[in-house]
Amino acid sequence: MELYEFLTGTTEGRCLFTMLVSMIPIIELRGGLPFGVALGLPYYLAFPAAVIGNLIPAPFIIVYIRRVFELMRRFLPSLNGLVDKLERKAHLKGQKVQKYQYIGLWLFVAVPLPGTGAWTGSLAAAFLGMRLKKAMPAVVLGVLTAGCIMLGLTHVGVNLFSGAV
Repeated sequence: MELYEFLTGTTEGRCLFTMLVSMIPIIELRGGLPFGVALGLPYYLAFPAAVIGNLIPAPFIIVYIRRVFELMRRFLPSLNGLVDKLERKAHLKGQKVQKYQYIGLWLFVAVPLPGTGAWTGSLAAAFLGMRLKKAMPAVVLGVLTAGCIMLGLTHVGVNLFSGAV
């Protein structure tokens, strides 16, 4: 069976495809959940696939991103501009989170808008020195909250475009 046929023609493949899309920075769950529904997944499968996919990178970002940036600076100096940009973004977003710490991180990740989400929230947590053990529950709650919001918006959108509303 061809990869494309598997990813689009089977329930398991569509779940995997939804997870993969939800792992992409910027797109994350806010794009992955509607994508899974558009592929034909029922909500009860699209939701956990998008949530799991969105959460997979988070612990690695929280624990390793500072080391990755150090290695990029040392061995790939041509990418210093990109690293600087990402660090500035993390510090800027981190200022919003820092005042309220873990509740702030949860709320920041929960807002399904561009520039928020598990990737940026995890990046901010890493640069604020938050420990994985405490930051990860806030990120998980944020992703679940964003997932519920996107589930509702996706449902309204599907009904609106199908003429059911």
